[in-house]
Amino acid sequence: MIRTEDLVHRYGDVVALDGVSLTISDGECVVLAGANGSGKTTLVRHFNGLLQPDAGTVAVNGRSVADDLVAARTAVGMVFQEPRDQLVAATIGADVAFGPENLGLPSEEIERRVADALAGVNLSGRETERVAELSGGERERVAIAGALAMEPDHLVLDEPFTGLDASARGSVLDRLRALSESGTSVVVVTHDLRDVLDLADRVVAMADGRVVLDAAPADAVASLSEHDVRVPGERRSPSRSAVERRC
Repeated sequence: MIRTEDLVHRYGDVVALDGVSLTISDGECVVLAGANGSGKTTLVRHFNGLLQPDAGTVAVNGRSVADDLVAARTAVGMVFQEPRDQLVAATIGADVAFGPENLGLPSEEIERRVADALAGVNLSGRETERVAELSGGERERVAIAGALAMEPDHLVLDEPFTGLDASARGSVLDRLRALSESGTSVVVVTHDLRDVLDLADRVVAMADGRVVLDAAPADAVASLSEHDVRVPGERRSPSRSAVERRC
Protein backbone atom coordinates (compact mmCIF):
# COMPACT_ATOMS: atom_id res chain seq x y z
CA MET A 1 0.00 0.00 0.00
CA ILE A 2 1.06 3.57 -0.71
CA ARG A 3 -0.38 6.28 1.52
CA THR A 4 0.10 10.02 1.66
CA GLU A 5 -1.40 12.22 4.36
CA ASP A 6 -1.70 16.02 4.10
CA LEU A 7 1.25 16.14 1.69
CA VAL A 8 2.64 19.59 0.90
CA HIS A 9 5.45 20.40 -1.53
CA ARG A 10 6.70 23.80 -2.66
CA TYR A 11 9.02 24.94 -5.42
CA GLY A 12 10.09 28.24 -3.97
CA ASP A 13 6.91 30.28 -3.59
CA VAL A 14 4.87 27.92 -5.79
CA VAL A 15 2.75 25.37 -3.93
CA ALA A 16 2.87 22.23 -6.08
CA LEU A 17 1.05 19.95 -3.61
CA ASP A 18 -1.48 21.39 -1.22
CA GLY A 19 -2.49 18.89 1.45
CA VAL A 20 -2.79 15.74 -0.68
CA SER A 21 -4.09 12.61 1.08
CA LEU A 22 -4.30 9.48 -1.05
CA THR A 23 -4.24 5.72 -0.53
CA ILE A 24 -3.36 3.19 -3.24
CA SER A 25 -4.08 -0.42 -2.29
CA ASP A 26 -2.12 -3.49 -3.33
CA GLY A 27 -3.26 -4.77 -6.72
CA GLU A 28 -5.14 -1.59 -7.53
CA CYS A 29 -4.72 0.19 -10.86
CA VAL A 30 -5.06 3.93 -10.40
CA VAL A 31 -4.96 6.47 -13.20
CA LEU A 32 -3.64 9.79 -11.89
CA ALA A 33 -4.94 12.40 -14.32
CA GLY A 34 -4.62 16.13 -14.71
CA ALA A 35 -3.30 18.90 -16.90
CA ASN A 36 0.36 19.91 -16.99
CA GLY A 37 1.10 21.72 -13.75
CA SER A 38 -1.60 19.98 -11.74
CA GLY A 39 0.91 18.32 -9.40
CA LYS A 40 0.63 14.71 -10.48
CA THR A 41 4.32 14.15 -11.30
CA THR A 42 5.39 15.94 -8.15
CA LEU A 43 3.09 13.66 -6.15
CA VAL A 44 4.40 10.35 -7.46
CA ARG A 45 8.03 11.40 -7.02
CA HIS A 46 7.34 11.37 -3.29
CA PHE A 47 6.38 7.69 -3.41
CA ASN A 48 10.01 6.55 -3.51
CA GLY A 49 11.69 9.58 -2.01
CA LEU A 50 12.84 11.33 -5.18
CA LEU A 51 11.26 14.40 -3.59
CA GLN A 52 10.85 15.14 0.11
CA PRO A 53 7.68 16.82 1.42
CA ASP A 54 7.63 20.21 3.10
CA ALA A 55 4.81 18.88 5.28
CA GLY A 56 2.81 15.69 5.62
CA THR A 57 3.87 12.05 5.36
CA VAL A 58 4.38 9.30 2.78
CA ALA A 59 4.39 5.60 3.65
CA VAL A 60 4.98 2.54 1.46
CA ASN A 61 3.98 -0.89 2.74
CA GLY A 62 3.38 0.66 6.15
CA ARG A 63 6.87 2.15 6.43
CA SER A 64 7.72 5.85 6.26
CA VAL A 65 9.59 6.71 3.07
CA ALA A 66 11.64 9.28 4.96
CA ASP A 67 12.78 6.61 7.43
CA ASP A 68 13.82 4.00 4.84
CA LEU A 69 14.57 5.26 1.34
CA VAL A 70 16.12 1.96 0.27
CA ALA A 71 12.97 0.03 1.11
CA ALA A 72 10.79 2.58 -0.69
CA ARG A 73 12.92 2.54 -3.84
CA THR A 74 12.94 -1.26 -3.86
CA ALA A 75 9.17 -1.44 -3.43
CA VAL A 76 8.22 1.34 -5.87
CA GLY A 77 9.34 1.06 -9.50
CA MET A 78 9.29 4.32 -11.43
CA VAL A 79 9.17 4.95 -15.18
CA PHE A 80 9.91 8.59 -15.91
CA GLN A 81 8.24 10.71 -18.54
CA GLU A 82 11.59 11.13 -20.31
CA PRO A 83 13.21 7.67 -20.72
CA ARG A 84 16.75 8.96 -21.14
CA ASP A 85 16.60 10.00 -17.47
CA GLN A 86 16.84 6.34 -16.44
CA LEU A 87 18.66 4.46 -19.21
CA VAL A 88 22.12 3.57 -17.94
CA ALA A 89 23.69 0.91 -20.19
CA ALA A 90 24.85 0.67 -23.79
CA THR A 91 22.59 -2.20 -24.90
CA ILE A 92 18.97 -3.10 -24.32
CA GLY A 93 19.74 -6.31 -22.43
CA ALA A 94 22.35 -4.71 -20.20
CA ASP A 95 20.07 -1.83 -19.34
CA VAL A 96 17.15 -4.06 -18.35
CA ALA A 97 19.49 -6.31 -16.34
CA PHE A 98 21.06 -3.39 -14.44
CA GLY A 99 18.49 -3.25 -11.64
CA PRO A 100 18.26 -6.99 -10.96
CA GLU A 101 22.07 -7.23 -11.00
CA ASN A 102 22.23 -4.59 -8.28
CA LEU A 103 19.88 -6.69 -6.19
CA GLY A 104 22.52 -9.43 -6.23
CA LEU A 105 20.23 -11.98 -7.86
CA PRO A 106 21.54 -15.22 -9.38
CA SER A 107 22.33 -15.04 -13.10
CA GLU A 108 19.51 -17.45 -13.98
CA GLU A 109 16.97 -15.23 -12.20
CA ILE A 110 18.34 -12.11 -13.91
CA GLU A 111 18.04 -13.77 -17.30
CA ARG A 112 14.45 -14.81 -16.56
CA ARG A 113 13.48 -11.32 -15.46
CA VAL A 114 15.09 -9.69 -18.49
CA ALA A 115 13.38 -12.10 -20.90
CA ASP A 116 9.97 -11.64 -19.25
CA ALA A 117 10.30 -7.86 -19.16
CA LEU A 118 11.35 -7.59 -22.81
CA ALA A 119 8.50 -9.86 -23.87
CA GLY A 120 6.12 -7.53 -22.06
CA VAL A 121 7.14 -4.58 -24.24
CA ASN A 122 7.60 -6.38 -27.58
CA LEU A 123 11.41 -6.28 -27.50
CA SER A 124 12.23 -9.98 -27.26
CA GLY A 125 15.42 -10.98 -29.08
CA ARG A 126 16.81 -7.45 -29.22
CA GLU A 127 19.06 -7.63 -26.16
CA THR A 128 22.27 -6.74 -28.06
CA GLU A 129 20.93 -3.66 -29.84
CA ARG A 130 22.45 -0.36 -28.76
CA VAL A 131 20.24 2.00 -26.79
CA ALA A 132 21.75 5.03 -28.53
CA GLU A 133 20.40 3.83 -31.88
CA LEU A 134 16.79 3.35 -30.73
CA SER A 135 13.84 5.60 -31.49
CA GLY A 136 12.17 7.56 -28.72
CA GLY A 137 9.33 5.04 -28.50
CA GLU A 138 11.77 2.13 -28.31
CA ARG A 139 13.68 3.84 -25.51
CA GLU A 140 10.40 4.28 -23.66
CA ARG A 141 9.82 0.54 -23.93
CA VAL A 142 13.32 -0.21 -22.61
CA ALA A 143 12.66 2.08 -19.64
CA ILE A 144 9.41 0.26 -18.91
CA ALA A 145 11.15 -3.11 -19.24
CA GLY A 146 13.82 -2.00 -16.77
CA ALA A 147 11.14 -1.20 -14.20
CA LEU A 148 9.29 -4.47 -14.88
CA ALA A 149 12.48 -6.47 -14.36
CA MET A 150 12.73 -5.19 -10.79
CA GLU A 151 9.35 -6.83 -10.04
CA PRO A 152 8.37 -4.08 -7.59
CA ASP A 153 5.36 -4.14 -5.27
CA HIS A 154 4.15 -0.90 -6.87
CA LEU A 155 4.80 0.37 -10.39
CA VAL A 156 4.42 4.05 -11.31
CA LEU A 157 4.52 5.13 -14.95
CA ASP A 158 4.57 8.81 -15.94
CA GLU A 159 2.99 9.31 -19.41
CA PRO A 160 4.19 5.84 -20.51
CA PHE A 161 2.49 5.70 -23.92
CA THR A 162 4.12 8.75 -25.52
CA GLY A 163 5.68 7.69 -28.81
CA LEU A 164 4.44 4.08 -28.68
CA ASP A 165 2.66 2.57 -31.68
CA ALA A 166 -0.61 0.67 -31.29
CA SER A 167 1.09 -2.73 -31.01
CA ALA A 168 3.48 -1.57 -28.29
CA ARG A 169 0.71 0.18 -26.37
CA GLY A 170 -1.37 -2.99 -26.45
CA SER A 171 1.52 -5.10 -25.21
CA VAL A 172 2.30 -2.72 -22.35
CA LEU A 173 -1.36 -2.48 -21.36
CA ASP A 174 -1.63 -6.27 -21.28
CA ARG A 175 1.40 -6.50 -19.01
CA LEU A 176 0.10 -3.80 -16.68
CA ARG A 177 -3.25 -5.56 -16.45
CA ALA A 178 -1.52 -8.85 -15.59
CA LEU A 179 0.61 -7.14 -12.94
CA SER A 180 -2.45 -5.61 -11.31
CA GLU A 181 -4.24 -8.95 -11.30
CA SER A 182 -1.21 -10.56 -9.62
CA GLY A 183 -1.25 -8.05 -6.75
CA THR A 184 1.10 -5.31 -7.97
CA SER A 185 -0.40 -1.86 -7.66
CA VAL A 186 -0.08 0.18 -10.85
CA VAL A 187 -0.23 3.98 -11.05
CA VAL A 188 -0.40 5.55 -14.51
CA VAL A 189 0.16 9.30 -14.67
CA THR A 190 -1.45 10.91 -17.69
CA HIS A 191 -3.40 13.83 -19.12
CA ASP A 192 -5.03 11.53 -21.70
CA LEU A 193 -7.21 8.64 -20.59
CA ARG A 194 -7.93 7.20 -24.01
CA ASP A 195 -5.40 4.37 -23.64
CA VAL A 196 -5.85 3.55 -19.99
CA LEU A 197 -9.48 4.03 -18.98
CA ASP A 198 -10.34 0.36 -19.46
CA LEU A 199 -7.36 -0.60 -17.32
CA ALA A 200 -8.26 1.58 -14.35
CA ASP A 201 -10.00 0.54 -11.16
CA ARG A 202 -10.05 4.15 -10.09
CA VAL A 203 -9.39 7.60 -11.53
CA VAL A 204 -7.84 10.33 -9.39
CA ALA A 205 -7.76 13.80 -10.93
CA MET A 206 -5.58 16.65 -9.74
CA ALA A 207 -5.72 20.42 -10.28
CA ASP A 208 -3.65 23.15 -8.66
CA GLY A 209 -1.89 20.68 -6.41
CA ARG A 210 -5.04 19.15 -4.97
CA VAL A 211 -7.10 16.00 -5.54
CA VAL A 212 -10.32 17.23 -7.14
CA LEU A 213 -11.82 13.89 -8.12
CA ASP A 214 -11.48 10.30 -6.89
CA ALA A 215 -13.98 7.94 -8.48
CA ALA A 216 -14.60 4.80 -10.49
CA PRO A 217 -13.83 5.31 -14.21
CA ALA A 218 -17.47 5.31 -15.31
CA ASP A 219 -18.30 8.01 -12.77
CA ALA A 220 -15.19 10.08 -13.45
CA VAL A 221 -15.47 10.56 -17.21
CA ALA A 222 -18.22 13.17 -17.14
CA SER A 223 -16.17 15.49 -14.92
CA LEU A 224 -12.70 15.12 -16.39
CA SER A 225 -12.94 17.52 -19.32
CA GLU A 226 -13.18 20.52 -17.01
CA HIS A 227 -9.76 19.53 -15.65
CA ASP A 228 -8.12 19.42 -19.12
CA VAL A 229 -8.07 15.62 -19.24
CA ARG A 230 -8.82 13.92 -22.54
CA VAL A 231 -11.30 11.05 -22.45
CA PRO A 232 -12.21 8.42 -25.07
CA GLY A 233 -14.13 9.83 -28.01
CA GLU A 234 -13.07 13.38 -27.33
CA ARG A 235 -11.20 15.53 -29.84
CA ARG A 236 -10.06 18.89 -28.67
CA SER A 237 -6.99 21.03 -28.23
CA PRO A 238 -5.61 21.67 -24.76
CA SER A 239 -6.82 24.87 -23.18
CA ARG A 240 -4.50 27.84 -23.20
CA SER A 241 -4.25 27.77 -19.42
CA ALA A 242 -3.17 24.14 -19.50
CA VAL A 243 -0.44 24.89 -22.01
CA GLU A 244 0.84 27.87 -20.04
CA ARG A 245 0.91 26.11 -16.67
CA ARG A 246 4.18 24.71 -15.51
CA CYS A 247 4.68 20.92 -15.03
